[in-house]
Amino acid sequence: MNEVLEKIQKIGIVPVVVLNDAKDAEPLAKALCNGGLPCAEVTFRTDAAEESIRIMSEKYPEMLVGAGTVLTTEQVDRAVAAGAKFIVSPGLNPKIVKYCVEKNIPITPGICTPSEAEQAIENGLEVVKFFPAEPAGGLKMIKAMAAPYTGLKFMPTGGINAANVKEYLAYDKILACGGSWMVKGSLVEAGEFDKIETMTKEAVEIVKEVRG
Repeated sequence: MNEVLEKIQKIGIVPVVVLNDAKDAEPLAKALCNGGLPCAEVTFRTDAAEESIRIMSEKYPEMLVGAGTVLTTEQVDRAVAAGAKFIVSPGLNPKIVKYCVEKNIPITPGICTPSEAEQAIENGLEVVKFFPAEPAGGLKMIKAMAAPYTGLKFMPTGGINAANVKEYLAYDKILACGGSWMVKGSLVEAGEFDKIETMTKEAVEIVKEVRG
């Protein structure tokens, strides 16, 4: 498995971050690192995303910063140039997947059907995002899909929270879980980075409890 994905597996939870203002990038990165989750998937949904990735990567080089909600190859280039170490997309766009594979950029595209799982395998991927996890059938659906595709690992995102993350992490086909409960937009915008750090520590404890 790719080195970046191995690191994500060790971390166990990927905070999914939406930043509307790049000024929040550094204090958020600090809170996540201090809390024990040196990782973030910064969604490319906002104008501040690119600059936020750059700031996080430069100020906290030990941090694994990726770009989420990547919908075009141009966004892939911008994200990687800003310092993104991995790419996440909500769905499986064959053009983007091929582009990343050719450039040796780790990508976890979103899937929720067996046909999409087969497209991912066809492109040589070992890890896919399962999205939207809870609405698409949750852990039950992942287990059903993992049965025929024994070499595939999943990164469920969407509806994952402190209450249900434990059962996801306990399943051996789950690489890591994507979640935003510890980095909610309202907390970021209110500057409640101490609270984010505390919730991050709690998330880390859950990972340790389940995975040792």
